[in-house]
Amino acid sequence: MPNTIPYPDELIIRIFKESKKLAMVGLASAPDRPAHRVSTFAQSHGYTIIPVHPAETEVLGEKAYPDLKAIPFPVDIVDVFRRIEFMPEHVDEAIAIGAKVVWMQENLIDLEAAAKAEAAGLTVIMDRCLHCELNRLIASGDLPDQHA
Repeated sequence: MPNTIPYPDELIIRIFKESKKLAMVGLASAPDRPAHRVSTFAQSHGYTIIPVHPAETEVLGEKAYPDLKAIPFPVDIVDVFRRIEFMPEHVDEAIAIGAKVVWMQENLIDLEAAAKAEAAGLTVIMDRCLHCELNRLIASGDLPDQHA
């Protein structure tokens, strides 16, 4: 299924170039889960991932936090891997911690939460896989691989 919301490549490229720390909401130790695969890929391309999961203490060699508010340093992207009904809560936390971007993975669209985030100055990406976008832009040469 094609992405339902168009975003210009320039926007996605700018987000990746300006971001270093990615809070991965819902990232658990299970390697078969999408959050784990996306996080592993982002980490292998130079991004610092911050696992956010109340049942984890460490994932992919990084300290895990129970929620976004517990992270003691600035975060660039909040990437959400939870059901849509939790999106307003995560957007509120992303705003509270001063994140720059809220990224809602494929099939996650919450127009109200997006409007709230944008009104607070955050950039919002919905219905896009961070892994797919990062991989596509690196492969095309439009985005330098931070580990190349």
